[in-house]
Amino acid sequence: MKMTTRLSFAVAAIAILFSCSGPQSVVRSKNLTPEEDLRNSVSILANDSLEGRGTGTDGEKKAGRWIADQFASIGLQPKGSDGWFQSFSFKPHPPAQVHQVGDSTKLGMAVVKEITGRNVIGYLDNKAEFTVIIGAHYDHLGWGDENSLWTGGREIHNGADDNASGVSMLIQLARTIVSYKAYNKYNYLFMAFSGEEKGLWGSNYFCKNPTIDLTKVNYMINMDMVGRLNSEKRLAINGVGTSPEWMKILPGLAGEMTLVTSESGVGPSDHTSFYNVNIPVLHFFTGQHEDYHKPSDDADKINISGMLQIRTMLLNLIGKLETMERIAFTKTKDETSSPSASAGDFKVTLGVIPDYLYDGQGMRIDGTKEGKPAHTAGLIKGDIVKKIGDNEISDMKTYMQALSKFEKGQTTPVTIERNGETMIFQVTWQ
Repeated sequence: MKMTTRLSFAVAAIAILFSCSGPQSVVRSKNLTPEEDLRNSVSILANDSLEGRGTGTDGEKKAGRWIADQFASIGLQPKGSDGWFQSFSFKPHPPAQVHQVGDSTKLGMAVVKEITGRNVIGYLDNKAEFTVIIGAHYDHLGWGDENSLWTGGREIHNGADDNASGVSMLIQLARTIVSYKAYNKYNYLFMAFSGEEKGLWGSNYFCKNPTIDLTKVNYMINMDMVGRLNSEKRLAINGVGTSPEWMKILPGLAGEMTLVTSESGVGPSDHTSFYNVNIPVLHFFTGQHEDYHKPSDDADKINISGMLQIRTMLLNLIGKLETMERIAFTKTKDETSSPSASAGDFKVTLGVIPDYLYDGQGMRIDGTKEGKPAHTAGLIKGDIVKKIGDNEISDMKTYMQALSKFEKGQTTPVTIERNGETMIFQVTWQ
């Protein structure tokens, strides 16, 4: 097939997807090369017509139907509670509202509607005793919600990296694993979660209402934001402490990539739900960037060649584990080192996006949010925070610990390193 034909195919797939309501009318991508398949899937899932795939929206439903159709074309079996789908409903915690009543005030609660999302679940039944779970969330922020970092007007948040990239990898892995009969020691459950951006709703619901026996799961792989491998080729893998086998295997599979690992099984993505039910997990992540949770996270910024490198590593990892018996699970010291750390742990925010691929001393800033303390004080992308007040900052853990010691309205000196020079800025906390 010529490249021009393949590109025309991708355009046709998008057009048909958004002009028809049912998955049966979606063009399938099974004849594409892995590179074209990844590019095609990202383009479809990050198209404006899905309006950001917000949980419970028409865009989420349309995306879910397309994913189910891909699973069907690959040859998977439906393994939801209703065919390919597993529905779940949550009512978000309502924000407090202050109402004026004469000269007094009273505190009320905002009225919130219940949101219903859907996981999409496909199964490769190899008649094995144990199962491997491979997952990625497909929901995003719609037109922008409380998690958006965009300060402009209302715009669609397409979430090409977060997480059309992970779902595209999920589909490509499923296609390869089904095609190559050598992957037969374990059953494989492929899951596209919704509700991740709202608080891991979909994966949490599945772990409480599983459609397979979770005591028979060997391990879980989660791919969340795998589309922006940078020029340094640094790949973050979280959860390496959840089995003693992980660090025996992973370093030998990195190829040209540099691995940045963390032990904890708890983090800001769906692997956490599986770790909490004693399943070894890994979370693959290429790092945050200035487009994170903004309308600018679009398909044209995805590094497809980088995704292919990660795909190769994942297939080699899964293949290696095919030669091994069931791996052991270990509990980890669950340090909070994620962009969605509990706000209850500290009362203030610096208003930065940390660089989670940085493994030097301190906390390197990958972006600042306009109007927040760091931006107002003059901190910029690339600054390395070395000290907050009297608190030395050596890593994300000490950074989080330092934030817990301050109150809103306080002004604190923050020591940073910028281009090799030490500088001090006065930060007023929000």
